[in-house]
Amino acid sequence: MDAYQFDPVDMRVLAVLVEKQALTPDSYPLTLNALVAACNQLTSRDPIMQLDESEVLGALDRLSAEKLVAERTPAGSRVAKYEHRLTYVWNIDGARLAALAMLMLRGMQTAAEIRARSGRLYAFSATEEVETALAALAEKYPPMVRKLARQPGAREARWAHLLCGEPADDGCEVINLGLTGRVAALEAQVEALKTRLAEIEARLDN
Repeated sequence: MDAYQFDPVDMRVLAVLVEKQALTPDSYPLTLNALVAACNQLTSRDPIMQLDESEVLGALDRLSAEKLVAERTPAGSRVAKYEHRLTYVWNIDGARLAALAMLMLRGMQTAAEIRARSGRLYAFSATEEVETALAALAEKYPPMVRKLARQPGAREARWAHLLCGEPADDGCEVINLGLTGRVAALEAQVEALKTRLAEIEARLDN
């Protein structure tokens, strides 16, 4: 395999499984309902998606075929649960797994942004540890991440994952979210504008 060509929905599902394994270990592996809800979070996600069960199930089927996701049915439960297998299939864990998951969840970022946003996912000791993890991912074959050219006016260069193919040369991520994803993104923007407008009106009233 010379390059990865995964669907963005597949990457959201994988990244969410990595995130929730660290953040909510008591409820991991995840049920389908929990997985759909986590994929559609309005926080700590870029881009925002609005996936339904059928789309998530389709991603789970594709990822299962690649051995990247496993289905489990715990004893005494009738509900299937899902877990990622990246540690075994891609041989990544710890700092490398966390750095990759952050790029999958929130798009292109600098090493400093990844460290600041990682929270309980992984306690990076310094930005240099993030850079080391990213460099290791960039050296894998095929490479999983790439450091982009620093944009004019930017203090640091950003990193991008390569699991859905190469990012655009200008550093702008182009992801086809489908109609539901675009509508969800627009709705989130409208809500943010409404909130901002309400704040301005409140200040004027005072």
